[in-house]
Amino acid sequence: MCGFCGFAGELLQDPAEILHRMMGKIVHRGPDSAGEHIDEGAALGFRRLSIMDLDYGAQPMYNETGDVVITFNGEIYNYRSLREELEAKGHVFANNADTECLIHAYEEYGKDMLLKLRGMFAFVIWDQKNEVIFGARDYFGIKPFYYTQVGNTLIFASEIKSILAYPGVKKEVNHQALESYLSFQYSVLPETFFSGIYKLMPSHCLTFHQGNLQVERYWEPTFDAQEGQSFSDAVDKIDAVMQDSVQKHMISDVEVGSFLSSGVDSSYVAATFHGDKTFTVGFDYEKYNEIDYAKKLSAHIGIDNYHKLVSKEEYWEVLPTVQYHMDEPLADPSAVALYFVSQTAAKHVKVALSGEGADEFFGGYNIYKEPDALRPITRLPRPVRKAIGKAASAIPFHVKGKNYLIRGSKDLEERFIGNANLFSMAERRAILKESSDHPTPQEITAPLYLKVKDKDDVTKMQYIDINLWLIGDILLKADKMSMANSLEVRVPFLDKEVFAVARQLPKHYKVTKENTKVAMRAAAHRYLPDFVAEKKKLGFPVPIRIWLKEEPYYQKVKAAFESEEAAAFFKTEAILKLLEDHKAGHADNSRKIWAVYMFLVWHRKFFVDAA
Repeated sequence: MCGFCGFAGELLQDPAEILHRMMGKIVHRGPDSAGEHIDEGAALGFRRLSIMDLDYGAQPMYNETGDVVITFNGEIYNYRSLREELEAKGHVFANNADTECLIHAYEEYGKDMLLKLRGMFAFVIWDQKNEVIFGARDYFGIKPFYYTQVGNTLIFASEIKSILAYPGVKKEVNHQALESYLSFQYSVLPETFFSGIYKLMPSHCLTFHQGNLQVERYWEPTFDAQEGQSFSDAVDKIDAVMQDSVQKHMISDVEVGSFLSSGVDSSYVAATFHGDKTFTVGFDYEKYNEIDYAKKLSAHIGIDNYHKLVSKEEYWEVLPTVQYHMDEPLADPSAVALYFVSQTAAKHVKVALSGEGADEFFGGYNIYKEPDALRPITRLPRPVRKAIGKAASAIPFHVKGKNYLIRGSKDLEERFIGNANLFSMAERRAILKESSDHPTPQEITAPLYLKVKDKDDVTKMQYIDINLWLIGDILLKADKMSMANSLEVRVPFLDKEVFAVARQLPKHYKVTKENTKVAMRAAAHRYLPDFVAEKKKLGFPVPIRIWLKEEPYYQKVKAAFESEEAAAFFKTEAILKLLEDHKAGHADNSRKIWAVYMFLVWHRKFFVDAA
């Protein structure tokens, strides 16, 4: 929908000039219009992508008396019922925008307002009378929110690049973030890759008053499997709540389209959203091209499909732009595919639906089958498993079953840190010029595992992914790549009412030895042909494994690995060996190479080119 920025507390001279500079960094989030509020205690800036209440929805927006002001990024899908509730309590509304509901809900309920919201949101409210900044981020982290504190001033924005435009904010690489990134492939810590700049985490809010900042959690996703429910009842509930969610996510004063890959998630949404347009990208390799599937499904459901075949040259050329918009390095190659599908959609619509969240809620990742697959070894006594794993690790070459024995020897809490697991601690030490060995991936995941210690292994894995992978990878790229193209992406699966159904599913309605998302697939099957409903998950497959062996791109990465910038962070010989071994076919190091390379592309964009 838009982007916001601002600061509160002790204001510097020329706050308007500073605010304009910050707003200029996020024009892409809202090219339609701009707005600002400046007084003695706060400065709030806003860039608008006009979607709801086109005539009267401008921000910043005020209450009747003008002493409560808000900047808001997102959509509140239950705003009409919330408005009726607030009007019954005497609140007077000036327009039809969902933004105004937030103002009056804050006046009526304070921070308890957050539990009444259904939607995606990040917002800042300036309560001028009480000299309080109140900010919040939605339940699952769909919309971004960053902040830092300089002295007695709080600086906040939808994107880090806007905060960097504030005088006094130091631009330094956070080395702890780099270390954890090498394992997770994304920025996993609350403190970002920029030292001292933080993410407001999902389902958290903050209060800032007289130089004091308080951050607290207001909601938490919990699982409570109802073993007694029948499969047909579960499928009915999923279908009903998804139909409701999709229709709520269609509320807009502009046309809404839908992303479409060959997978069941986006296909389910596309088949039920009753729009006219779907959007797809692919690559010129058979395994990596989903366009034919998307065209076939679009024809089946009777809507138009707009697609783009992305060339190698286009993909590599846009990498610096992608990492700039991402704010923090992300080593997920599909982010670039998302950039191009957003670019394609933005030529036709301002809003697109997408399928993010289905895998985390309903058990869709293939790795979730692993607990069942490893059962023959994990049921053995722990000392026996450990001995088997140690013996398997000692084998100096690859043999079939070696990795199975090693993974089976480990407890889930040891082996699963989320949907991606790149460099081990030893491998991190081997390539980093300086390594503190802290925090380990297991230290990061341990508090989360503790909260679900009584759950089955699949639910534990879902909980880890909802709290880490979903936030740091899936939703980061969805927001940043769409907003880079001035497009709003909405995610009907990531709805609190959908989660209320998903949280009650027994494990065998989610994952079996044969399939994933079992109950959700059955619901989707009501609208989809067999060739889609039962198709294995691909996401946005990208052929980087192949490209890194091709001379032009091998040389491009090699030059980056040999650069002085790389030598400041990595052992040159170690990262070059990863590349050479991959090119020679000795190992598939593509994901590890990509993680290092994306960090270097990001670093050049923010610390070299911007210097």
